[in-house]
Amino acid sequence: MSRRSQENHEDAERRTAALMGFVIILVLAIAGVVLVREISRTMRIEDCLMAGRHNCVPIEAPVRRPF
Repeated sequence: MSRRSQENHEDAERRTAALMGFVIILVLAIAGVVLVREISRTMRIEDCLMAGRHNCVPIEAPVRRPF
């Protein structure tokens, strides 16, 4: 392989590695946001229950259509 071809190949490998690193960081960031939201929701429900309330989690009833 010529020197220029080898440099292009190394550049391509470097770009691929950087892209994979970016994808991994992006996936971890999204997972972190989802986890924080879920923990926050759970904490609000637990705080409500610890306060002695009974209507902490809203019940979603199906919508009935009139005939």
